[in-house]
Amino acid sequence: MDIATVVGILLAFGSLAVSVLMEGGSLRSLVNPSAALIVFGGSLGATLVAMPLSSVLRLPSVLKHALFAPQMDPSAAIELLGNLARVARREGVLALEGEMLNINDPFIRRGVQLVVDGTDTEVTHSILETEIAAQAERHEVGRTFFTTIGGLTPTLGVTGTVMGLVHMLGQLNEPGKMGPAIASAFLATLYGVASANLIFLPIAGKLKLRSQQERLMREMIALGIEGLQTGDSPLVLVERLKAFLAPSAREAVDRATEGQGARAGEAVGAQA
Repeated sequence: MDIATVVGILLAFGSLAVSVLMEGGSLRSLVNPSAALIVFGGSLGATLVAMPLSSVLRLPSVLKHALFAPQMDPSAAIELLGNLARVARREGVLALEGEMLNINDPFIRRGVQLVVDGTDTEVTHSILETEIAAQAERHEVGRTFFTTIGGLTPTLGVTGTVMGLVHMLGQLNEPGKMGPAIASAFLATLYGVASANLIFLPIAGKLKLRSQQERLMREMIALGIEGLQTGDSPLVLVERLKAFLAPSAREAVDRATEGQGARAGEAVGAQA
């Protein structure tokens, strides 16, 4: 689970609740089912008009991706590809087929399978790039849902407030009811603005960032698969892929690859 997302939402709404209590208010005064229905029901309906039903039905999987996305480790992917390059150089490309059982990432496994099958380099590149683009497009649909509903909820909140004020103006002959009616009317705006800026738009931003990170990592992997096909040495392949990493992460890869190189040298010496 992405702890930052959950903690961020709890912290945001907790801060609002505490601020109300500090001012001597009551959380019960912020509850208005009719305002919530206008804002969230209206926003969802408008989103259904703007987007295909199939995209809206994917909401649970999109939320799962935002909250439970697997941790990406580019350093581990580089180490794996460097090890595959060593196997390919030592035993030949066909030996990579035996290594596929130890590869958990479906994208890397598919790329290695294309290499083992002897697929043309340009065809392999095209297949992997198409898969990268298709995944980015699927992620964009999920992000668009939250961006759309995040843009609609403040507007529907204002609409709910106007409707509440219209209802209040119809009761001018009862001044005692005007105060509660005005407070109730403005709750719709509160629901719309708060939900947009504390839930929907931040989740859209998180999904955009996740998509960019996954695309960058897959492009790095595709470059590594290309290196396997063209027969790059393990050292050259790892150095090319390290360009995708921050300096601190590059040092960790260097230590890991140096250890693998030492073990490989010991194995060669033992065979001799």
